[in-house]
Amino acid sequence: MRRLLGLNVGHTTGERTAAGEAKASPILALARALPDTIAYLKPAEAEAFARAYAFSARAHSGQFRKDGEPYITHPLAVAEVLAGWNMDGQTLVAALLHDVVEDTGVSREQIAEDFGPAVAALVDGVTKLDQLEFESKAHAQAENFRKMLLAMAQDVRVILIKLADRLHNMRTLEAMKPEARTRIAQETIEIYAPIANRLGLNHLYQELEDLAFQHLHPTRYKVLEKAILAARGNRREVVDKIRLAIEDRLRDYGIPAQVHGREKHLYSVYRKMQEKSLAFSEVFDIYGFRVIVGDQRDCYLALGALHGLYKPIPGKFKDYIAIPKANGYQSLHTTLFGPFGAPVEVQIRTQEMHRLAEAGVASHWLYKSGSEAELSEAQKKTHQWLQSLLDIQADSRDSVEFLEHIKVDLFPDEVYVFTPKGNIMALPRGATAIDFAYSVHTDIGNHCVAAKINGDYMPLSTPLKNGDRVEIVTTESARPSPSWVHFAVTGKARAHIRNALKTTHRAESEALGLQLLNQALRALGAHPEQIGEAQWERVAKESGRNRDDLLMEMGLGKKLGVVVARQLLARESEAESRKSAGPMLIRGAEGVAVRLAKCCRPIPGDPVIGQIKKEQGLVIHTHDCPQVRHYREDPDKWVDVEWAADIEKPFDVAIKVTVANKRGVLGQVASAIAGEGSNIDDVSMEEAAGAFTNLYFTVQVQNRLHLARLMRALRGLPEVVRINRMKGRHTAGGGA
Repeated sequence: MRRLLGLNVGHTTGERTAAGEAKASPILALARALPDTIAYLKPAEAEAFARAYAFSARAHSGQFRKDGEPYITHPLAVAEVLAGWNMDGQTLVAALLHDVVEDTGVSREQIAEDFGPAVAALVDGVTKLDQLEFESKAHAQAENFRKMLLAMAQDVRVILIKLADRLHNMRTLEAMKPEARTRIAQETIEIYAPIANRLGLNHLYQELEDLAFQHLHPTRYKVLEKAILAARGNRREVVDKIRLAIEDRLRDYGIPAQVHGREKHLYSVYRKMQEKSLAFSEVFDIYGFRVIVGDQRDCYLALGALHGLYKPIPGKFKDYIAIPKANGYQSLHTTLFGPFGAPVEVQIRTQEMHRLAEAGVASHWLYKSGSEAELSEAQKKTHQWLQSLLDIQADSRDSVEFLEHIKVDLFPDEVYVFTPKGNIMALPRGATAIDFAYSVHTDIGNHCVAAKINGDYMPLSTPLKNGDRVEIVTTESARPSPSWVHFAVTGKARAHIRNALKTTHRAESEALGLQLLNQALRALGAHPEQIGEAQWERVAKESGRNRDDLLMEMGLGKKLGVVVARQLLARESEAESRKSAGPMLIRGAEGVAVRLAKCCRPIPGDPVIGQIKKEQGLVIHTHDCPQVRHYREDPDKWVDVEWAADIEKPFDVAIKVTVANKRGVLGQVASAIAGEGSNIDDVSMEEAAGAFTNLYFTVQVQNRLHLARLMRALRGLPEVVRINRMKGRHTAGGGA
C-alpha cells in the first residue's frame, strides 16, 4: 500500500506530512499515489480524490487497524478496489470517506459541504448505526443491512462501496479475534457474497466465498487447497489436450475464438462435495473451459461444433443467452463426455457477455448511462430487484423480518416460467404459484384463488418448473390465507402475505372487540351509544392505548370486554358484571378473529359457546366439548353466542359409516350423500371386525337439520349397519 501511494503513511506524523503534501499540491500527490489505477478520472475528479485523501488522513490521524497498520490504509484499499472496477470519481471519494462519520467527529453535513450532497448520501448509506440502541446484536445487524440495502435501492454505488469494504476486511481478517472472524465470515457467506453474485460481480463473489470458507473451516480449506494443487499438476496434460482439441475444432469450423481453462474456486468445489456427498477424487469438473467468440450467432455455431467433438451429457445444457439470469448473466453452458470419460464443462459467450459476467452492474449503471431508458434489459431486471427492496421493507414488521425476506431472494438458483402473454419471469428455485402471483402484482396475489399451470387447474402451493406457463385465477372477494406463508418462497410474496394478514387480522379483531364490548356494556345495564368521546379519551389516557388498540386487544383476548366496559362507565363493582345480555350472533365465516374449533367442529343448530383465547380471538365450541368444560366456571373466559338465522355457508362435518362388505357399496353411499345435496370433501376406509368396513367421510352440510336428513337417508340403505357423527379431525382408523 505504501508503494502504491508513494506516501509515508507508517505513523501519525507521516500521515500529517502526507496530508499536508496532498493539500499543498493535490495533483502532484495524486500522480505519485495512483498513476495507473485512477488515470481514467477527469482532472476535476482527480483533484476531488486528492482532497478527500487529505481529509480522510487528517480525520483518521492517530487511528490504527487491528494489524497495526495506520487506519488510512483501509479506505485507500477500498478506493483501489473500486478504481479497479473503473467506478466514477464520486464513488472513489465516498470510499475514502466511508468511515469518517462512524469513527471520527466528522458530520454528514460537513462532507456535504466539502464534497457535495451526492458523496454525503453515499457515505451515509454505508455508515453503520452503532451509535443507536437495539434490542440485541441480531437487531443491530439487521438494521444495518436494512439501511444499507434501502440506500442501495436508490443508488447501487452504496453496495459497491460496501462490497469493496468487506473484501478488504476479509483480506485482513487474520488480525481479528477468533469469534469475530467466525461472525464476520458467516455474515459474508450468507449476505455479501450472494449480493455480489446477484449483482453479477463474479470475481468478487468467488473471492468472498473462498475467504469466508478459509476462516469458517480453516482445516478443510488447507486440505482442499493442497488437493487441488496436486490435481492441477496431475491433470495438466489432460487439460492441455482438451484445450487444443477445442481450438482445432473451432478453427476447422471457421469460428474465431479464445479458449481459456477455467478452474472452479475452492468453495464451489467444497459445496459440490457437500451437496452430492462426493469425495474429492469424484469431482471431475474442477477444470472447465471458457470459449469467447465474436457474436451471438457464433455462440450457437461453437456449441454445435463442440457437441460434434465430444458427446453432450443429457440434461446438462443451459441456455442463459435466450433466458438470461436475473443479474443479467448470459452464456451457453454444456457438459461433455471428455477423454477418459471425464466430464468437461464448457461456457460459451461473446466478449460483451464476458465483460458483464465478470464486472456485473459495476461495468455500467444509471449514473453512467444517464437515464433508465438507456438501460439494457439485464440492467432493468437488476434495477427492478433493487426497487423491490422498498416494497419488502414497507411490508416488513421490523429489520429482522426484512433481512429474513432479503436472504431468501439472494440465492442464485432460478426457475424460468412464462406468463399467459409469453413473457419470461425468473423466480427462485422452489417457487410456487403464489410467488408467481405476487411477482406479477400485489393485488393479483392478494385476490388469487387458484392457478392454471400449462392449462390445468392446480393449487397455489404447486412448485413451478422451468418452462411452465402460469395463469392466476382471481376473485374480488378472495383474501390471503395464513397457510400461504408456509409455501411462499420469495421475500416479496412472504412480506405481502404477512402484511395483508396483519391488516385483515387487525380489522377483524377490532370488529370482534367492539361486539364483545357492546355485549359487556349491555350486561352492565348501559347502552353502547351512551359512551361518548370524553369517556373514551379518559380510558385511553389511563391505559396508554387509543380506542382502536383497545378494541383490537379485546378481540385478541388480551383484554376482557367487561373490564374495559367498567372503565368506560367508571364502575368498580364486580356484582353487576354478569347481568343477562343478548348472545352474540355468529355466522361461521367471520375470518381469523372468530374461528370454529377443530376439536368439536360445530355446525349451525349445535348449542355453542365462545371461548376467548389470547392472541387467537374468539373460538367457537359445542357446549359439550371437553376442551371448554373447565372454562365454564370462569365467566370471563367465555362468551354467550348463538348462530345467526340466515347462514348460507356450508360446514364440514365428519361421519363414520359402518357397511357390509359388498360390491358397489361405496358408490351407493356416495350417491345417497349427493342425493341429499351434500358434497364429499374427503373419504377413507378401514376394515372392521367380520365382514364389515368402516367408511369415514368429511361432508359439507348447511346445518344440523341437513345433517340429520343425510344420516336418515344413509340409514335407509340395506348395506349400512351403523352411522354416527365424528368430532374433530379423522383419518381411517381415527376416532372422535
